[in-house]
Amino acid sequence: MGRTLAVAALGLMAWQAQGRTHAPLYNPVMLNVGISCQWQQSCERRQLDAMARASSFIASTHPPLWRIHLCNRNARRGTARVDWVGFDNCIRNTQLRLRRSHRR
Repeated sequence: MGRTLAVAALGLMAWQAQGRTHAPLYNPVMLNVGISCQWQQSCERRQLDAMARASSFIASTHPPLWRIHLCNRNARRGTARVDWVGFDNCIRNTQLRLRRSHRR
């Protein structure tokens, strides 16, 4: 009986671990965060928290569009991947100024 319970417990743990390793293919935000963090849960949590902070900051303060585009370019890790911690730090930076060549 004890051996059967131990085998069942090991099987359950292996099944749960296998379920965490699958990519969430139908959620593009989680997929991008997972790929950027190489599926490390602590990194994913930091990225998701930074994404939530940045989106609430943008919704409450309405920064200029040039600042959002600048921070998107600065935080990009590829064509579709964004470092949300870097974006959050950039969007809150009060020292950023639009260069003269980009002003209209």
